[in-house]
Amino acid sequence: MGDSGAEPVRAVFRRIAALSDPWCPMDLVPSLDEPLKKTLGGTTAKVMAEHLDLHTVGDLLHHYPRRYAERGELTQLADLPLDEHATVVAQVADARVLRFNNGKGQRLEVTLTDGSGRLQLVFFGKSLFHHQKELLPGRKGMFSGKVGMFRNIRQLSHPAYEMLGKDAGADAAEAWANQLIPLYPACAQMESWKIAKTVDLVLASMEATRWAETVDPLPAALREGRGLVPLPEAFRKIHRPRTKAEIAEARDRLKWDEAFVLQVALARRRFAEKQLPAVARKPVPDGLLDAFDAKLPFALTDGQQKVSKEIFDDLATEHPMHRLLQGEVGSGKTLVALRAMLAVVDAGGQAAMLAPTEVLAQQHHRSVTEMMGELAEGGMLGGSALGTKVVLLTGSMGTPARRQALLDLVTGEAGLVIGTHALIEDKVQFHDLGLVVVDEQHRFGVEQRDALRSKGKQPPHLLVMTATPIPRTVAMTVFGDLETSVLDQLPAGRSPIATHVVPAKDKPHFLARAWERVREEVENGHQAYVVCPRIGDGEDEPKKTKKAAEAAEDPEKRPPLAVLEIADLLRAGPLNGLRVEVLHGRMHPDDKDDVMRRFAAGEADVLVATTVIEVGVNVPNATAMVIMDADRFGVSQLHQLRGRVGRGSAPGLCLLVSEMHEASPARARLAAVAATLDGFELSRIDLEQRREGDVLGQAQSGVRSSLRVLAVIDDEEVIAAAREEAVTIVADDPDLDGLPELRTALDALLDKEREQYLDKG
Repeated sequence: MGDSGAEPVRAVFRRIAALSDPWCPMDLVPSLDEPLKKTLGGTTAKVMAEHLDLHTVGDLLHHYPRRYAERGELTQLADLPLDEHATVVAQVADARVLRFNNGKGQRLEVTLTDGSGRLQLVFFGKSLFHHQKELLPGRKGMFSGKVGMFRNIRQLSHPAYEMLGKDAGADAAEAWANQLIPLYPACAQMESWKIAKTVDLVLASMEATRWAETVDPLPAALREGRGLVPLPEAFRKIHRPRTKAEIAEARDRLKWDEAFVLQVALARRRFAEKQLPAVARKPVPDGLLDAFDAKLPFALTDGQQKVSKEIFDDLATEHPMHRLLQGEVGSGKTLVALRAMLAVVDAGGQAAMLAPTEVLAQQHHRSVTEMMGELAEGGMLGGSALGTKVVLLTGSMGTPARRQALLDLVTGEAGLVIGTHALIEDKVQFHDLGLVVVDEQHRFGVEQRDALRSKGKQPPHLLVMTATPIPRTVAMTVFGDLETSVLDQLPAGRSPIATHVVPAKDKPHFLARAWERVREEVENGHQAYVVCPRIGDGEDEPKKTKKAAEAAEDPEKRPPLAVLEIADLLRAGPLNGLRVEVLHGRMHPDDKDDVMRRFAAGEADVLVATTVIEVGVNVPNATAMVIMDADRFGVSQLHQLRGRVGRGSAPGLCLLVSEMHEASPARARLAAVAATLDGFELSRIDLEQRREGDVLGQAQSGVRSSLRVLAVIDDEEVIAAAREEAVTIVADDPDLDGLPELRTALDALLDKEREQYLDKG
């Protein structure tokens, strides 16, 4: 997709300006990639780069106000978050100089008010009398600093401030009173009003040239058809609005920039995929797939049949499938993926499943071979004539087993391989790789996924699975280069899961009752999980200092509970007499596999584990789960963990243990999980609480957030419309030769790392 020979952004802007006005002095035309140090000076630019990650004119103009102080508005001081840097607009209530240290020291205490709450400012030293002259009762100002607490009053110590309306006559004061004051995301080294002044400089520079009339990345027809303002006008209106309506106009336009440029990049990715050759893998009748289906002790759900058809139709084409399979916990995604893999084997190819952990790879290998039976023993004594070999490949395998697995793959003896990152190594070669299935794709970097796909003679088909349900708008952005299949129907026989929050600190008898419930489940012939955020084997133990001891009393500051310590407490206490095992990521792979085998066989009653059991682990007899320090986990992660119980005929029970206060946001998050089993609804809640961040995934693209005004939950209409426009434009002009401004915007907004991310998909 990327064009390494594309002109630099600045050069393109200048060329366009020169074409429109041959007398335009090119060096005076500002550009979005102009370094800030050329515009603002070295010191200011250095602070902005180091503390706000702003390096160019474009970065600064895209650093939008967080909110605006309105006429007569005073900040809700009672809502200020502690220990965070904040900027407030407030009124001075009183100011007084107090003596301390037996009269040797003086401090100025200033009280700000919004009519309901108070905020205190404190100044020390010789400058306090200067501050006293400035901070007169009744005056309004902008105040910036780190929010602390002193004697139950929120406090800013030595804040920066700027008074409003100072030295202004009646007319100027009235003009000021009608202004909307932009408040920017700021830091201690660069307050909001200083950022505002730098923006003023850049806007003035823009207005002094005719760049505003010539360059706009949105095609004119699209902009006019949608009634969107030009980009420079949008910058002016979002940074210096005269009315709320201007803010709305600017945001509407800037949302389109973010949505459209991203959707064009993704549309070009999809277009490029369709130009690649691939071997069509058409299922054959009376083959391995049909034999497998005949063995199944249950009928596929309507959803599984529908999604399987979508996948089989893709596999039958001569360009690579690029599909996302998502759905509810326990909806049968692995079965759908396995059927696709068997169809590819029927068609003469091989299929590989990439799992994020050895525990999950071993679990998949075990469940696949059990489901296939003799069909997984191709070429072996007792194996079916229609069968194939299913091999496991992980980094910890012994040399003989590893050598045999590699031989089976390169000769084609093994039709199916399930493995971890070990599949990506150079030594791993396939006879004819036809399909790559990536499980829990968000745990893999793009390079890892791309490395496995490169092992096919031609690009293999790709099926990406995620057990975290994804709202439609997120699928159109994060996974916009993939076609999407959704499984939202649970198989028959899945039992309901009751979820409850256990307030361990407020009501310790609730926690005692939780362990009684675990014992009751075991006495009824079932099993249970206990999940902890940490291992606790010494390497991750906090230092035992006085400060650590004090922090241990505060659930917000103490370290998370650990598997090893909880397992010991349970064995000696409430679960004494039960068979309690532990499972965590630092165990030897053979030991992990042994524990899982014994737990699956019913030889252990309770498994105390980290999140290694989060996905893929299937023990139908496990009916109860207790999640310790549940507030340390995200909403979607809790939903995934909960999905490990209730997988059989008996109802499931999930208990979310927390020491957080009932009114805390963390408890509200747990209450949301307890209130619904709808993974799609929970994913919306999760996204709203975490915000979008970078929809491309920072762990995968390695760059900072790309979304500033576009909200992928709220702006579904904009995203869907941008996708349609992008598809039309890319179909007509894949290389964007006729739209140099748009191509420039792609190069500017999707830097090299991000472009590579999209290229590799």
